[in-house]
Amino acid sequence: IEEYIGTGGYASFPALREGARLSIPTMVHESNAVPGLTTRMVEKYMDRIMVSFEDSRSSYHDPNKVVVTGTPVRGDFFTLTRAQAREKLGLTDERPLVASFWGSLGARFMNEHMLDFFRLEARDGMPFHHIHAAGKGSWDTMRQTLEAEQLTKTPGLDVREYIYDMADVMRAADLVICRAGASTVSELTALAVPAVIVPSPYVTNNHQEKNARILEKHGGARVILEKDATGEALYRAAGEILRSPELRRSMSAGMAELGIPDATERIYRTVMALRK
Repeated sequence: IEEYIGTGGYASFPALREGARLSIPTMVHESNAVPGLTTRMVEKYMDRIMVSFEDSRSSYHDPNKVVVTGTPVRGDFFTLTRAQAREKLGLTDERPLVASFWGSLGARFMNEHMLDFFRLEARDGMPFHHIHAAGKGSWDTMRQTLEAEQLTKTPGLDVREYIYDMADVMRAADLVICRAGASTVSELTALAVPAVIVPSPYVTNNHQEKNARILEKHGGARVILEKDATGEALYRAAGEILRSPELRRSMSAGMAELGIPDATERIYRTVMALRK
């Protein structure tokens, strides 16, 4: 074995600790804004710590060990231009696109608020296109409510169980409403898409809010805590952003400041440099 590389999960701790004991080059990649428990435990043994944000450097005892690589994003997120993605999705007018999702299993509480969001959109004549993923846990109930209220007939509102073509949808989106998991954050910043973020309060060490606050600090996101994230609050925030081209450009620039589309290449270079 020439080096050990961990990604911050509990399972990586024994291998990283043993690699350091054997004087084999060891490194860890921490995709969240602040180090998790495992990264904290192995930090002093690591030769390199790879992180997603420059802002994260100060969270470590030895900043000289830290390399800002970003977190890799699938290549298909960059295959199409925004215009090509909109065409592929069949968006033929100039209305902006909102994409929203709360995770693969959904979030029942937040999806209840999204129903209010849909009602407000329909009331106002759908000022923007909207693609929403309800997730497995909420899909049946949400579909029944949409059908009962005839919201399924609302032009421009596309509610699904899952968004299987996520790369195309996010590439076409003018605004994303979502949580702040590390993968989602890396996609938002790499694509420079403005976001309204409701960080999950149910994760260890509240790391989603810490991820979201970095995006907010750089002007790329509006953060609404779950306790305040009513359908009306989300709709109002989305409307304010989408009605202002200047604000959208500013938020996109803020995301772009943090985006690292070549994260995979940076990680590779960091590993190879340590091998030498």
